[in-house]
Amino acid sequence: MPPARRVPRGRPPGAGGFDLGALDVQRGRDHGLADYNSVRAAVGLPRVTEYSQITSSITLQQTLANAYGSVDNIDLMVGGLAEDHAAGSVLGPTFRQILIEQFTRITNLISLFGMINKQFRTAAREENAEIKSMIKEGLFLPLLSIALMISPTSAQKAKKPATMTGSAAKGAAAGGMQVAPDLAQRLAKYRRVDMPFHSAGLTEREKKLVEKLVDASRYLEDIYWRQIDPEALTLYQSLATSKNPKDQQLRHYLWINGSRFDLIEENRPFVGITPMPPGRGFYPEGLTIKQIEQYVHDHPDKRDEIYSTTTVVRWHGDRLEGVPYHLAYRAFLEPAASDLREAAGLSDDPAFANFLRLRADALLSDDYFKSDLAWVDLKDPKFDVIFAPYETYDDGLLGVKGSYGAAVLVRNEPDSQKLAMFQKYVADVQDALPLAPDDRPSKHGLQTPMEVMDAPYRIGDLRHGYQAVADNLPNDPRVHEQKGSKKIFFKNFMDARVNYVILPLAQYMMLPEQAAKASAEAYLLFTIMHEMAHGLGPAYARTSAGKTSIRESIGPAYSGLEEAKADVVGMFGLKWLVDHEVLPKEKLEEYYVSYVAGIFRTVRFGTAEAHGQAQMMEFNYLSERGGVKRQPSGMYAIDYAAMPGVLADLAKELLEIEATGNRERAESWFKKYDAMPSELHVSLKAASKVPVDVDPVFSFPEKIK
Repeated sequence: MPPARRVPRGRPPGAGGFDLGALDVQRGRDHGLADYNSVRAAVGLPRVTEYSQITSSITLQQTLANAYGSVDNIDLMVGGLAEDHAAGSVLGPTFRQILIEQFTRITNLISLFGMINKQFRTAAREENAEIKSMIKEGLFLPLLSIALMISPTSAQKAKKPATMTGSAAKGAAAGGMQVAPDLAQRLAKYRRVDMPFHSAGLTEREKKLVEKLVDASRYLEDIYWRQIDPEALTLYQSLATSKNPKDQQLRHYLWINGSRFDLIEENRPFVGITPMPPGRGFYPEGLTIKQIEQYVHDHPDKRDEIYSTTTVVRWHGDRLEGVPYHLAYRAFLEPAASDLREAAGLSDDPAFANFLRLRADALLSDDYFKSDLAWVDLKDPKFDVIFAPYETYDDGLLGVKGSYGAAVLVRNEPDSQKLAMFQKYVADVQDALPLAPDDRPSKHGLQTPMEVMDAPYRIGDLRHGYQAVADNLPNDPRVHEQKGSKKIFFKNFMDARVNYVILPLAQYMMLPEQAAKASAEAYLLFTIMHEMAHGLGPAYARTSAGKTSIRESIGPAYSGLEEAKADVVGMFGLKWLVDHEVLPKEKLEEYYVSYVAGIFRTVRFGTAEAHGQAQMMEFNYLSERGGVKRQPSGMYAIDYAAMPGVLADLAKELLEIEATGNRERAESWFKKYDAMPSELHVSLKAASKVPVDVDPVFSFPEKIK
């Protein structure tokens, strides 16, 4: 609050007297004014759930948190004054909306006086005369001008009832937004698949453990939407009570994508016309990578803060600040941590209980290193959980910000046992890579735990958009150097992808005699090697600045590059296992067919998604080198003899890009190979009846706040 507002008029600051700001707060309480959040809801604004939604100032966030605890306790006057100013305004959104509503009511009232019964017209004239008197005295127009200056068009918009266009034309909740007219057809591209929680054989204590992990996971779902598309969250919630089928379709498609942007349509909006911001909710709207690089150049002490995987970047005046996740999302992380600690108390596995407590601590500090080490050390856990902001796919600006995701996991013991042989050969495959020895650190002596798990519940970046069938985590290269990484295979999701997408698609896209070789077993082996390959190759990039993070060096192209490297090095590894008689030679053709069938599935997501970008590049490179050839029938055939050499060359290229951290080389490589050939588009169109992906249906209700 400016000093002039702190004391009565006529006295300079420090001269004594009452604190006017404190008086304003107390008057508000005496007159029964609602709290800040309730007033926001009353004037049509979304309730805030964390202090970072009020102000970008970390200091002010901490002051408010210390004074009020919960955001629901904030006084209206304090919350309104604390808000960041709206663009071109001297007020924040709450006070601006209050003024807009007040003056909208005044103008509506003036119009009403001209329409009411004759007996009231005299009173209307008197009222209008009073308003004219205000105008004459110079009181009314300045106030009206302020309202219009604060939002030149908002008052006008508020007077008109919103109208709907597109598929939700009669849906009241989504009024005023343009909606894609083909939502029903888009929804049909996703196959609804039950992913039940099989509780038979579990004790009551174990069931409660799983339920508590699910409860904890829901808080990360709340954060995820605020990271990816806060406006979509508001729209999704507003549609909850609508009975209009069009609104229900829109709400379901918002849930599938976790945003207003269609993953399989290059992230173009399916509701509204606003393009997807590359920085999502991680950065201020309109901030560019050039601005960030220039700012970091001018303020090198800010580099770590801005490039951190676990900060939200915000303007504070003319300064960029990185707000730590544990402060920005504290309202959700504190109860999530509490649930993890309660789950630890329900676990009969001391190591897993210890990990849960360490992970609870990590949520409130953003330091996941110690808990990651404990996670990798778990030995064949019956229950497990992914619970962190690990992946950076959604950051299209710097490619470094982690989005929250969680998966509750129950061990599939028979299939987990089958993975034991692969763990023995990780170091040998690393040594065989077509890369200079200095760029492929030894994996001998490091752990490579592999788990086949059923996932009865997933949220965040593991629930929305691309449905992963496996993961290689954590991503911290320090953990890779000290311990290795963990490979997790989601058995229920793998079965759904193979049965409903991969095998049917192969029948449309490949010559019959080759399509018949596609199999669930071969696709599983490719997936195992893909996840293993995420942990292979260089750990860091060697640049002119010394040893640096590959992710930071490559930038936004890193996600696609890393997925492509895992695909190609994984296939290189499968060939090595065949050559060394670990796997049967007669199965090699099945491995190639299942890999290519998977490419046809993934490219349907387009190049806006990292896996789609990777496999589009792989397909074009394989086609250029003759590994895959289109036939006159429109189907594709694999040249089995060409595949080993082509994949080895591609593996070498991708590994060298990562080892050198050469951003320009990475961007040029993908630019050369990222466009879908028109003939491939035609062939895929013929397979349009095959789902693009699955839409999981869990036993546990999917909730969001």
